[in-house]
Formats: sequence, C-alpha cells, structure tokens
Amino acid sequence: MADTASLLIELLTEELPPKSLRQLSERFSAAILEGLASHQWLDRIDAQDYKRFATPRRLGILVHQVRSKGLPRERLIKGPSLQVGLDADAKPTQALIKWAQRQGAAIDALEQLSDGKQTVFAFRHTEPGALLVEQLESVIAKALADLPIPKLMQYQLADGKTTVSFIRPAHALLVLHGERVVPMNLLGLQANRLTQGHRFQGEAQISIDHADNYESIMRNKGAVIVDMDERKQAIHEALVSQAASNGAHLGEDQVTASLLEEVTALVERGAVYCGKFDQDFLKVPQECLMLTMRTNQKYFPLFDAQQKLLPRFLIVSNMTVDDPSLIIHGNERVVRPRLADAGFFFEQDQKQRLEARLPQLAQVIYHAKLGSQADRAQRVAEIASWIAQRLSLDVEIARRAALLAKTDLLTLMVGEFPELQGVMGRYYALIDGEDPALAESIAEQYLPRFAGDSLAKTPIGIVLALADKLETLCGLFAIGQLPTGDKDPFALRRQALGVLRMLLECKLDLSLSELIDCGLRGLKHKQTHPSASADLIRFFNDRLAVYLREQGWAQNLIQALLARPQAQLYRLQERLKALEAFSREEAAISLAAANRRIANLLRKQSHVQGSKVDPRWLKEPAELALWAKVCTLQPLIAAATAEHNDAGVLGLLAQARPEVDQFFESIMVMVDDPVLRGNRIALLVQLHEMMNRLADLSALH
Repeated sequence: MADTASLLIELLTEELPPKSLRQLSERFSAAILEGLASHQWLDRIDAQDYKRFATPRRLGILVHQVRSKGLPRERLIKGPSLQVGLDADAKPTQALIKWAQRQGAAIDALEQLSDGKQTVFAFRHTEPGALLVEQLESVIAKALADLPIPKLMQYQLADGKTTVSFIRPAHALLVLHGERVVPMNLLGLQANRLTQGHRFQGEAQISIDHADNYESIMRNKGAVIVDMDERKQAIHEALVSQAASNGAHLGEDQVTASLLEEVTALVERGAVYCGKFDQDFLKVPQECLMLTMRTNQKYFPLFDAQQKLLPRFLIVSNMTVDDPSLIIHGNERVVRPRLADAGFFFEQDQKQRLEARLPQLAQVIYHAKLGSQADRAQRVAEIASWIAQRLSLDVEIARRAALLAKTDLLTLMVGEFPELQGVMGRYYALIDGEDPALAESIAEQYLPRFAGDSLAKTPIGIVLALADKLETLCGLFAIGQLPTGDKDPFALRRQALGVLRMLLECKLDLSLSELIDCGLRGLKHKQTHPSASADLIRFFNDRLAVYLREQGWAQNLIQALLARPQAQLYRLQERLKALEAFSREEAAISLAAANRRIANLLRKQSHVQGSKVDPRWLKEPAELALWAKVCTLQPLIAAATAEHNDAGVLGLLAQARPEVDQFFESIMVMVDDPVLRGNRIALLVQLHEMMNRLADLSALH
C-alpha cells in the first residue's frame, strides 16, 4: 500500500504583483489540488486538509495525507461495433484485431456491451495507480501554465543561454513529500528542499527537513509569515493597536480593508510604526491628503472621533527593528513632498472659478458620437431640470449644478487624482460661493459608485445623480452601444442599478418610461437608434429583476410583477408583499389557471382590443353572472388602484373566483356563431384587463 505524507510545494520568485497575489495563490492552489485528486493521490479536498501560502516572493501550498501512489483505477475502453469487428463468419476482423493490440488486450478478453445505439466491443482493465514521483511535475507545470498572468516576463537563466517565461523571475523550487524531495525540473529549476528567508532579517538559505515543519521553520529561521491570512490578521491587529495608542482610528472599514490586503502582499511580515506630518497640510481638503497617503505611499491615515484627519499616519514596514526612528523619519521625508504637491494643486485650482472653466468643457471629448463634455453637461441639465420640476425642487439650482458638475475634471487636483471627481467640485463650489445645496450635489453626482454604495442624501444630489446616469444610459443606447455578454465597458448595468435604487429606496414618484423619454429627447439632434426606448425598458427590467432577487423575492412574484408596466417603482415592495400574501390564498391558484387560459384564447384572436360586450348576447346564466361580477368589481378595483390599495385590489379579484370557475365549467367560448363568440371574447378581454391590473396573475402558480 502506498505511504501517505504531507506534500509541500513552494516557488520562490522576485516580487510578485501585490494586487494579484491572492488570486495567483488561490488559482495555483486550486490547480494543484485538482491535479492531486485526478491522480487519486488525495481522497478529499476539505479546507482543513491543506494550507495556501503567499508572500511577495513566494507561492506555496501544503497538502496533508497525499499518497505516493494513486489508487488503481478500472477503465472501460469502447472499441469497434459488432458489424465492424466481426466478419460474415463471426470471426474477428483486422480492424478489431489491431484495436485490441493497441489496447494490449487478447480478443477473448474483450466484452460486448451496448452504447445506447449499437453493440460494441469493449476492454475492461485495471490501471495501476500513478506514482507521485513520476507525475507530480506535470501537475505543477500545468498549475503554473494556467495562472492568470496578463503579461509574461522573459529572462535568462544563469547559463546565459536558456530563456524562461513567467510572471517574475523564479529562483528556487521546493517540493517535499514528507521528508523526501520529489525530483523535477520546472522553469529551469531543479526541485530541492532549499528556500530563502526574509531578504534582510532571515537566513539566506534555509533547508526544510519535513513538509510539516515548513511554517515554523520559515517563521523562526526565515522571519517570514508565509500564511497570507495570518500575516494580514497580525498586521491589522498591530494597526488597530497603534491607532488606539494614538487616540485615533483607521477610518472607513471598506477603504482600510482594501489597503490592508495590498500591504499584506507587499511584506513578508509586517511591523507597524507611526509617522507624522506638518499640521499646516491640514488646510488642504483631507480627502486629498488621505488619497495621496493611501495611493502613493500605502500609509494608513489616522482620524479622530469626529472623522477628522489627524497629522499622523501608520506605516506597515517589512522590517521589524528595536529602534524604528530611521524608518519613520525616512517615510516622513518621502510623504512631505507628496502632501506639498496636493497643497500646491489646491492653491492653484482656487485661482479660477468653476464657472470660468465651463468653456473649456467644449474642448474635452466625451464620446465621438455624443460630442463634448459641454454637450453632455447641457443634456444632463435638461434632464435635471425636468426631474426637479416634477419633484417640486429648485429648477435653477438643479440646472446650474448639472452645468458645473464636470468642471472639476479640468482642475490640477482631479488631473492628479481622478478618484476625487465630485469631491473637489464640492470644495471649489463652496469656495466660489455657490449655493451649499449645489456644492453638495456635485459631490453626490456619482453615487452609488458600486454595489452596496450609499445613495445621494440631498434632494438636488439625488436629482443630479439620476440625471447623470440617465444621460449616460440614454446616450449610449441611442447610438447602439449596449452591453454584450460580460462586456460592459461603460458600466451601464451599474448605472441602471443606481437609477433603480434611487427610484425605489428614495421613494421618488417618477415614471421610468417618462425619465427615459426625457433622456432621449435631449439627443434629438443626434441619430437615435430606433429601438433605444424599448431596449432601455428591457434593460432596466432585467436589472430590476436582479435587484429584487437579491432582496429575497421569489422569482414567480418578480415575473408576475414585471410582466405589467410599473409606473411608480417606489411602490414595488408593497405590491410584492400584497402579491405574496395573495399567492397563498386558494383563489390565487384558480384565478392564475383561468388567467393562463384566457391569455391562450386571446393570443389566437385578432382585433380583440377595444371590443365591447353587448349584454343582449349574453344568454347563459354563467356568462350573465360573470358579466354582472365584472361590472360590479371594475369601479371598486379602479378606486382601490387609485388609492394604491394593492391588497384591496387582489381581495376584490378573489371575489370573482366562483363566477370565473363557473364560466369555464359551463361556457364554450369558441362557438360557431361569430356574434356569440365575439361577445364572449369581449367579456374575457375585460376580465383579463381587470385581473392583470397589478401583475400577471398567471405567473403566480
């Protein structure tokens, strides 16, 4: 029986891309585990059975209970059919004989079986398990070849002749099964048990005696924490502790988490030190200082309890030293000119008002088919004015906000830090003496920026954010640039979801179809794709269905609701609650079936819309009763609909169940008499319209 032991694989390289490190590690480990399982060197793949390792200079994995030899496998190889394999005398043909020889099988060892279409010859045999020492090289080679590497580096080995391609130059390959080296040659490297520790604080060459001892040896001799998650947790704890000791905190969790992930991929172990900068720099908007520290220097700014930036920051260093003064002072010297640049940009930008930058927008191309940013600003202003008027808000402020919204793109600060679009516009608008509501709306125009992001909070901010997204959607749909498959270069799905979230969560009494019409009207001088409006409605409905599913609503309820045009999206949640309650009633099952039957009948008829019921041609008791019920319910349902009483509408519909059931049990609709048939169809048309006022009831069951 094959012996089992832990398998350790480590590839030592030059510094790997920090933002890709986790993905590289996960893909490498997944490929190794898949390869081990496919050769049956491994019984199972549970989280506790392996550990991934990733540092700036290494990718690795430790897998427990790996066999040195895979389990035997029974294989069934199908061959020629009986017609091909046997001649007229039922003797083996040359085709069958040669096939059997290729399989290493005797003719009498073959069996016959059906493949579902015909009877074929087959050879069943047991393959011996694959040897780890022989086949592991191909598994690792495939894992390396399949890594998500956008661009390979080419470099020469020490012999000066051999060229190798990989994401970064590789220096060592460690492969141990228990205490034994598994020999192989990959990327020009011979596998052994040697690796390297921390560049400056670990041993230059480290020998790993056993796979299970790798982590502890690397920690003690190499000064490296090879487990990325463990390293990340240690760094986070040190950051929180240092912040607390300075009477501060790290700021927004989401931003901190992203930066923490990146710095974890930049160090092989992390030490946290606190630096400071000149108090005078706090005259610059804190967003600018935060961004330059985080983006350019990978520092963690510190904040007080009121979320105000403090003149201190935390450094995550790769060096653990008793006296960190040199490290701290060095980083303080580095950050000073960065902050000075931000201060210079801020000072220079204030020399020109946002309003004075408006003519320059005409020189900035927005889209070849949609004109300049000045053209776009005019379209956004028209949409914003229309929305503000509908919501009884200040139209002039909304219009001016839309015109000024993109002028900060022309500032030095946004040119250096594009992430500050809108944020700097707010600061400069306030400095220019613009209305505070206008200034705030400029900062909120891009919200929500991503899934789960907060919405604009001010009324004009909501108007501007809506107008901005609608202009983008209508403009690009108008020129036929729709998202395809997983390609969405203009983030139109995100923009549409933002529009829907504002309409729903801010409870705006606005019609989506009217908003789309308003957005397309602004493009009247452009060539508009003829199906743009219909395409946009479908696109929004698709996004709305996704949004509602994520909110936990059942698919049948969503389907029923979206089958009918919804004028007031903000009431969808209440309508869904009413539909959900109604769907549990016995009447809903009966009415859903009747609704499907009516829809099928009407689908086969032409010119049914607008036809009227003539009571003189209602002869049978069941049709007379249904007509009376429809006449009774129609005004009541209209009144309940006007009052937004969805539960009341559905309750009234449930009252029609006995008459509907009796009608379909007693009445033949498609009779020969055209007058009688037409009258009954007209009755069903009215019933169908009444039943589907809120939703398509047939989708409920």
